[in-house]
Amino acid sequence: QVESRCPSLPRPAAAPVELSLYYESLCPACREFLVLKLFPTWLLLPQEMLSITLVPYGNAQERNVSGKLDFKCQHGPEECLGNMMEACLMHEAKNFSTYFPVIFCLESGSSVTKNLEAQCLQIYAPEVDSGRISACVQGDTGVALMHHNAQLTDALDPPHQYVPWITVNGKHTDELQAQAEASLLGLVCHLYQGEKPEACGGSKAPKLPPGCRR
Repeated sequence: QVESRCPSLPRPAAAPVELSLYYESLCPACREFLVLKLFPTWLLLPQEMLSITLVPYGNAQERNVSGKLDFKCQHGPEECLGNMMEACLMHEAKNFSTYFPVIFCLESGSSVTKNLEAQCLQIYAPEVDSGRISACVQGDTGVALMHHNAQLTDALDPPHQYVPWITVNGKHTDELQAQAEASLLGLVCHLYQGEKPEACGGSKAPKLPPGCRR
């Protein structure tokens, strides 16, 4: 009678698809991917299906100036500030579902660095203390967080060549990057080993002809 009982036993949950986004706060292509692809996909899928790691740093450079760490960013000092604000927000909010809507708000708005307190926090995470985020940005914690993001970015294998740089389940290939940018929902649905939610429908990751790869 064992066999008849087996189907009714709860099946172990499948591991989530793990996506890491290495990006810069003011990079137009990064903002477009985060706002138009990543955030909507996260909203559509159950929490246990997709695990997202955000690493704001990208093509920045870390320098040691007279014993103090200094950062130079591709789109200037404002981008360094935006990167650090988002890193400090993640550090203070801790919970992904708390801080991701705030980052979406910042990246989709007119100014990444000016809309945090008055608009984005107030609407999406009023429980997060903006004073603590400011203290983080202006103090040693913000520098330590950016140093950590620099280390994560520098450790990429293969090394990143552009941003947004996407890894899926710890891997980066041209094909995975192209599929994530073309149909992120389809890619995650295709890779997830568990029961597919309604949002997946019949969608599958697009198969790209060889000529379409970067």
